[in-house]
Amino acid sequence: MTHVLHTHAVPSSGQVGPGYLTSTLLTRIGVPHAFSTRIGGVSTGMFASLNFGNPGDLLASERDSVENIRANWTLLAGAIGAERREIVEVHQIHGTDCRVVRRGGSSHETLDGRDTRADALVTDDPSRLIAVRVADCVPVLVASADGRVVASVHAGWRGVIGPIDPAAKPGHGIIDEVLRTFAGLGVSANELVVAIGPCIGPDQFEVGPEVADAFAAVFGTGTRVVRACSTKRGKFYVDLQAALAEQARRAGVPGQSIDTIARCTVSEPGVFFSHRRDAGRSGRMVGIIGPR
Repeated sequence: MTHVLHTHAVPSSGQVGPGYLTSTLLTRIGVPHAFSTRIGGVSTGMFASLNFGNPGDLLASERDSVENIRANWTLLAGAIGAERREIVEVHQIHGTDCRVVRRGGSSHETLDGRDTRADALVTDDPSRLIAVRVADCVPVLVASADGRVVASVHAGWRGVIGPIDPAAKPGHGIIDEVLRTFAGLGVSANELVVAIGPCIGPDQFEVGPEVADAFAAVFGTGTRVVRACSTKRGKFYVDLQAALAEQARRAGVPGQSIDTIARCTVSEPGVFFSHRRDAGRSGRMVGIIGPR
C-alpha cells in the first residue's frame, strides 16, 4: 500500500503544517487518525519541530515547553479534522496493560489524571482522541470495521513479547491484550483493522542474544522476525513490525486488514525523531485515533 506524507499550510500563517502519515485502511473506514512525524510544528532545537514529549532524564532547562507541545497537539488535531475533541494519553510503562475509556466515562483512573499507567487505550467515545507517544517503539492504531471502537497502542519490544517468563506461552503481548479488550466490548478479531506505524526498522534494531531468545520463544525457532547480524558475533536484528503483524494474524485479524507503514525512524532523521539514533536526546511522535 502507498502511504502519503500529509502536510497542510497553517491558516493565516502560510507556514508548513504538521506532517503525518495515514493508513489506507483506516482512511477507508473514516476514522480520524495520524502517525505524526517531526515536520511542521512549533518546537525548536533538538525538538524541531512537531514534538509531543520530553525524554524523562532531561534537565528542566533543556525540556521542550508545555506551551509548544500544546500548540503541536492543536495543529495535529486540526489537521485531521478533530480539533474539538479531548485528547487522552496514558503514562506509558513498556508493558501490556490496556485502559478502556468509555463514552461518558472518566478519561483517567485517578482524580488528578496523572496516574493512569498503561501502554494502550481503547475507546468508543467520538468526543475523544486517544494517543500514544513513540520515538522508535511501534505505534499501532486499531479500529472496528464500522469505526465505532478504536485503540491506540505503544509497542516496545517488551510489550510485543510480554513478560519474559520461561513458563509463559505465546499470547501475552500487548496486541493480544488489546484484541482481548475488543472482544470484551463485542468486537471480534476478524472485524478489526490494524495499522502498524513507523518505528525502528529491521536493519536498525540490534539486540543481544537474551532478547533474540525471548522473541524465538514466542515466535518459534527459525522465525523470520529474528535474524543474526552478519558482521557482529552474538548480535541479532528484530523486525518489530513483522512481529506485531504475525501476532495480529495469529489472533484472527485477516491479513488483508493489516496495514504496515514500512518506514524506519532511525534511518530518516529529517522525518522522524529517534531515541536510539540521537542517544536519548530526541523528541516524541504520536499515534492518534478517534472513533467515527
